[in-house]
Amino acid sequence: MPSNRSSFSKDDSQAEPFLIRSPSSFDGQSHTSEETLIPDRNSVDFFDKLDVHASRSPFPSALRSPFELTFPSPRLSGEESGLLYRNEPHTFPEASPLGRNIKWSSAYILIISRVIGSGIFATPGVILASVGSIGVALLLWLLGAVVSACGLAVSLELGCAVPRSGGDAKYLQFIYDRPRFLASTVVAVQAILLGFSASNCIVFGKYVMFALGNDIPSEFSQRVSAVLLLTCVTLVHGCYLKAGIRIQNVLGWIKIGVLLFMAVSGIAVLFISPIAVDSAQIKPGKLSWDAIWEGSEWNFSNLATAFFKISYCYSGYDTVNNVMDEVKDPIRTLKSAAPAAMLTIFIFYFLLNIAYFVVVPAADIKSSGELVAALFFERIFGTGVGGRVLPILIALSAAGNVMVSTFTQARVNQQIARQGFLPYSRFLASSKPFNAPLGGLLVHYIPSVLVITLPPQGQVYSFILEVKGYPAQLTSLFICIGLLWLRLKQPALKRPFKAPRFAVWLIIALSIALLAAPFFPPADGVGEFSFWYGTYAVVGTGILAFAVLYWWMWVVVVPGVRGKRYEEVVDELDDGTIITRLVQVPKPVKGP
Repeated sequence: MPSNRSSFSKDDSQAEPFLIRSPSSFDGQSHTSEETLIPDRNSVDFFDKLDVHASRSPFPSALRSPFELTFPSPRLSGEESGLLYRNEPHTFPEASPLGRNIKWSSAYILIISRVIGSGIFATPGVILASVGSIGVALLLWLLGAVVSACGLAVSLELGCAVPRSGGDAKYLQFIYDRPRFLASTVVAVQAILLGFSASNCIVFGKYVMFALGNDIPSEFSQRVSAVLLLTCVTLVHGCYLKAGIRIQNVLGWIKIGVLLFMAVSGIAVLFISPIAVDSAQIKPGKLSWDAIWEGSEWNFSNLATAFFKISYCYSGYDTVNNVMDEVKDPIRTLKSAAPAAMLTIFIFYFLLNIAYFVVVPAADIKSSGELVAALFFERIFGTGVGGRVLPILIALSAAGNVMVSTFTQARVNQQIARQGFLPYSRFLASSKPFNAPLGGLLVHYIPSVLVITLPPQGQVYSFILEVKGYPAQLTSLFICIGLLWLRLKQPALKRPFKAPRFAVWLIIALSIALLAAPFFPPADGVGEFSFWYGTYAVVGTGILAFAVLYWWMWVVVVPGVRGKRYEEVVDELDDGTIITRLVQVPKPVKGP
């Protein structure tokens, strides 16, 4: 068990104990434990015992929110007796039997591999086409860095206060426990329908075909390559847990090497004479102050659309939050590895954008679509090395992102299954037979394959980014509001890291602006897609509305007609995994 445990002030001794609700009666009657407190509540052993007994408890799971909590504390005997208090979020049971296999270096690479995928290689072209000028594009990339730093601060505060796997899903459930099961249901639907890794698989297929000499790859070849990659990644993570971690670490370091090489190569063009390549001359692009603002488009809708893509390129800074149960010394690792990784990414992103604009003319970047990095290599090194070998390295970078996103999303899916919000939860929550989250991987694999194979190609990549980004902004909004609410309602909650208040409010303000932006028409009334410019917002909102409707039917209407309600019962699988079963029980009869 980790040693990073919160200490308590003297005032904690006056905190009210949690209420115990027996699953055998479900009569709504609450009974407080009469056991005595453990003398030394600041000791590591104290918290270890609380974790162990909470995870083995026969009572329903409970630490979902700091408001109106009922925690299932079993009656303990002897020295292990004690009450669980409202300000002890570290008593979330560790339901994962996978062990702590992620060290500081793995956490650092995990974030870099998750954040740096295909986005920085594929989106600068479409972003420049949306905003019109280099200056506006660079301004948005810098704004994205500031916003992601604020988002990182929020995730650090919540991750250190609630150091359990699940990330945003766990935090939403922890904060918003009323209406009952609503947050959990919305999280489950969003994770299943929008938790796919299709976009990076698609870019992987394009760059592989490009490297093999097929400058205009067919849709079929791209889809086959994408599905093969996803299948191999799923099998590796599902059958060879530690080997998968090692492979994604290697791919992460390769990615850092590729980015460093690209940045140095591009910046070097500014300081050396033009180089002859295939009987052509590479001349450094004009980067004067007036030149970089030529053609600027300040339309709100265009800026918001471009910023959604940039936000996607910075997304993933909370990757370690999703796997905290598997991190060694989780709080200390999270507080240092995440900022170090994101600082590395900020520097690389800025240098790489400068390199693109120096080497490739702006007109070519705008028309490049998702192959701007390939054009960059080709113009510097020619069609031999630049056009074939180095795109393979970009494909490996996209593959590394798919490995990490699959690795983390499988854990989120497994956590949702452990709480009983997926069908066949016992199978999906289990880590058998290879001590790996094979069930969570399958939940991730199926929608990813469908997104890769069914939609038409062309603009699908950009549309996928925007559909995923819109609900993510709504999630970010509720997370930040909940964090402020948590500070107000639970000031005694131990926070090893606290986000600056201005950072939280900046995320709230920006989220509201981006949620409204799709409904403002572009300057010419035509968006980047052949259909209505706000379609992605409608689709994203529709997914969330479907989740709310499903919750209302499943939790309110159907049990209500039968005169029943759902209660949670904790169970343990053969492999030691702790799960929660949702069972229907009769509603308590109200007295006269």
